[in-house]
Amino acid sequence: MTVELDNRHDIDLEAVRRVAWQGEVVALSPRAHECMTASRAGFLRLLEHPDVVIYGVTSGYGHLAYLRFSDDERRRHAAMPLRAPAASFGDPLPERVTRAIVLARLANYLDGHAAISPDLAVAVAAMLADESLPPVPSEGNGGAGEIVALSQLFGPLSEQVELREKDALALENGSPCAAALVADSALLARERLRVTEEIFALAFDALQAPLEHLDPALDALWGDAHEAAALARLRGLLAGAVGERRPYQAPVSFRILPRMLGRLRRALAQAEAAATTSLQAVTDNPVYVPPDDGHPDGRVLSNGGYHNALAWPAMDELAAAWADLCTLADRETAKLLYGPVSRLPDQLRDGPDDPRYLGCLPMTQVGYGEAARRAAQRTFLPGSESGGFGQNDVAAPHFFAWRAQAEAGRLFESALAPLAMVASQAYYATDRTPPPALVGRLDMIRSHVPVFTEAMRRPGPEAERLATGLRAEIYPGAAA
Repeated sequence: MTVELDNRHDIDLEAVRRVAWQGEVVALSPRAHECMTASRAGFLRLLEHPDVVIYGVTSGYGHLAYLRFSDDERRRHAAMPLRAPAASFGDPLPERVTRAIVLARLANYLDGHAAISPDLAVAVAAMLADESLPPVPSEGNGGAGEIVALSQLFGPLSEQVELREKDALALENGSPCAAALVADSALLARERLRVTEEIFALAFDALQAPLEHLDPALDALWGDAHEAAALARLRGLLAGAVGERRPYQAPVSFRILPRMLGRLRRALAQAEAAATTSLQAVTDNPVYVPPDDGHPDGRVLSNGGYHNALAWPAMDELAAAWADLCTLADRETAKLLYGPVSRLPDQLRDGPDDPRYLGCLPMTQVGYGEAARRAAQRTFLPGSESGGFGQNDVAAPHFFAWRAQAEAGRLFESALAPLAMVASQAYYATDRTPPPALVGRLDMIRSHVPVFTEAMRRPGPEAERLATGLRAEIYPGAAA
């Protein structure tokens, strides 16, 4: 399948899902070609003005921006491939993220704001048909913009094509990495939310918590759309629940569940909005503004568009939500295992010699939760100078935030698996079946971890197997 791009607004989360996760390729529409051709012609006319100053085109880069080039120097400067900025190393980004960066790179091109020839844009789009993109290190990306990462990704292309004025800048400037990282975070959060709500709903029903905790009257009383959506989702999952409910209120961790899931939904909505805006924004520096009445050949503006201030706060919120949900998973698991609170049979809390003893699982959840909380510390602008010289005095932090939310999410998946195991065991111990909407989830859990009966088993490897199964649902195939 092919995703056709007519303008930058065609690059959205659905396009990222198709191109980055499902491996579809991209084609540029005839209208996009016409627009880029017209902008390139206007830009070349602008270069003929004797007094024009365009950063990185008629001048040097960075701390050499004060230099002014002759025509010959300008052309030689333009032809230099992207080598010097490619200084990072370490574990690469997942290929789905690298593909998303290539897709997001096209946003500056499609409406002519990069002022490059259509041939270069086609060459960038064609990278998505390549089975192996250049690896982009996930570490060491602490520059003022994204040139360290982008030079790794587009450096080989810059050595294969003939670069002209502004082409190199259009490959390595802007903020496509930030857009791709927050889009990846949002898409993963969508999938993880679905699994999260199903497992927490299983635990809610396993405790036989009163359904009044989810009453529709709370939608209006709480007054938050995201919490109302969480309440509605839990009510739908628990529709048709059987058995006598608990005669008094459940522990706090069960009663605040819809509010905490609402918080996750709010963080997801923020990430989706940040991703949509970022994917479609023109972030080139310098950026070409097409002709108007006062500027017949257009104009070029130096700006800070490459510094995306939407992405990292949105990813921070997701990381914090995953870390807090680790706490809920830990508390609910412990309460289900403790008979005087859960009102469940003793086999869920017998001593460590009992083959059905699962009492150590909450201890592991504490470990995962604490690690998630450490990963989810708030991201700030780096306090030291970026590179320590010249203009580059503030680094962009979105790579750090992406790694933090990815780690917090992974740890939450590890904390969620024990809760699912204990909920499954509770249904077995009470000889109950879950509501219809959760039958498939319980079957999935038991396909990875059969119920504990008489044979002594180590719960750790079984929890790991279940966590791996959950990740296979959340991540796009081998991209996990």
